[in-house]
Amino acid sequence: MSQSLDSLLAEYDELEKKLADPSVHADQAGARKLGKRYAELGPIVKTAREIEQVRSDLEAAKELASEDPAFAEEAKQLEEQLPALEEKLTELLLPRDPHDGDDVLLEIKSGEGGEESALFAGDLLRMYTRYAERQGWKVEMLDGTDSDLGGFKDVTVSIKAKSPTPDGVWSRLKWEGGVHRVQRVPVTESQGRIHTSAAGVLVFPETEETAEVEINENDLRIDVYRSSGKGGQSVNTTDSAVRITHLPTGIVVSCQNERSQLQNKARAMQVLQSRLAALAEEQKAQEQSDARRTQIRTVDRSERVRTYNFPESRISDHRVGYKAHNLDQVLDGDLDAVVDALAAADRAERLAGG
Repeated sequence: MSQSLDSLLAEYDELEKKLADPSVHADQAGARKLGKRYAELGPIVKTAREIEQVRSDLEAAKELASEDPAFAEEAKQLEEQLPALEEKLTELLLPRDPHDGDDVLLEIKSGEGGEESALFAGDLLRMYTRYAERQGWKVEMLDGTDSDLGGFKDVTVSIKAKSPTPDGVWSRLKWEGGVHRVQRVPVTESQGRIHTSAAGVLVFPETEETAEVEINENDLRIDVYRSSGKGGQSVNTTDSAVRITHLPTGIVVSCQNERSQLQNKARAMQVLQSRLAALAEEQKAQEQSDARRTQIRTVDRSERVRTYNFPESRISDHRVGYKAHNLDQVLDGDLDAVVDALAAADRAERLAGG
């Protein structure tokens, strides 16, 4: 661990010097990458320095304890602080999900249940939007198909943090992927019977253009159409919306939120880049029989991850056995307790070497 820690401390000092050089910031993308890594190493460096300081103070207190009993008590207190700090450092030195600091693309698709499923998809969109607002993140709608009653047949949004942090949007939302099930009396139900319907959530880290994912223009089918509003109503008179189909994989992305066709195409290409990067990671993980709890599981549409039971005001996450009876608050964006439970399970698994 010490060798690894020493190299990380040296890397942190080197990054600090580079970021203090004004010429580095001429390349914004490069500076952003350096800043992101600097932020990732910050908690490790801070904790390592705290341990070093406590050990130094402990040694001094032990030396002075023979002359002044007060220092014996101080030494005892310092000894009690060390295990928690060392455990924290051990956890920080565990291999991190490389995407934890990334922004995300989030897609919600209605499924079983017809119009009720589309309404539930709209509820999920509001939940994630309100959660993002609580975190100080920015939500941008990229594309969406409305349903007749005001829900969404499908919707894609981008969620971005305001500044680079080691625990970014992906670190909090990466477990949201899967099938979300709702149990309630639909607005279309005249007999008051409880129905079960579902919506699928897909979450991808939003990647910058990388050499690992190359897109051949000949592999693309690009269609343009008019942007639509509620109920499919056309909201402009030009074909500004763009749909891109990646023929080898069948991945389809679309964007209609930008003002021009060129802007929508550029944004759709960014989404496609992230989708293909996620697919490449999934294939790589499967080849290596990698069982990690990261983005690979989040793209599994068949995995039923959570149930929202309205009659009992209950939310249940089936992966970690989490249950709470505060459904209204959760749907209003109070997701932290659920996310914390998932993060704690993931942390325990990594500490156990899973």
